[in-house]
Amino acid sequence: MRIIGKLGLVLCVAAVAACSNPNRFGAGDPGAGTGAGTGMAGVNDGAITQGALDPSSPAYFNETIGDRVLFAVDQSTLGDAARQTLIAQANWLTQNPSYTAIIEGHADEQGTREYNLALGARRAASARDFLVSQGVASSRLRTVTYGKERPIEVCSTEACYAQNRRAVTVIAAGGLTS
Repeated sequence: MRIIGKLGLVLCVAAVAACSNPNRFGAGDPGAGTGAGTGMAGVNDGAITQGALDPSSPAYFNETIGDRVLFAVDQSTLGDAARQTLIAQANWLTQNPSYTAIIEGHADEQGTREYNLALGARRAASARDFLVSQGVASSRLRTVTYGKERPIEVCSTEACYAQNRRAVTVIAAGGLTS
């Protein structure tokens, strides 16, 4: 019985060791150490190819530029902070023409399903129209509404509601599909 237990322990350690990446902290590659723990998707010969540090990557867009704008209660008009985020999004999209975007409109849980679907559609359209006004081709943008169906915060407080009143720009490489 002890042999089976020891054998199981050895197999477990071997399995964990096989799944480990000995270079995960950049050992042996002086240029790779800067990406340790950043969630970077890939490093190739010390050059960043993807991740939050690559200005042309979706991760950079989401984390540095910002992929969402927030709205006031029952509103689809853009505030100053939302406009600044959308200006940065428009600049990124202009500099990265191989990407398209779907703008999702969302609402908090207050109100009927139908009302919130319409409000989400107005929020997505407001963000799309602003991006177009900043020079992004409308053919690269599409909108969709989820109303209150996809909350990112689930609770019944104003702090949660405020996070759910949003438009999210989801970028993808290539063309849009219907």
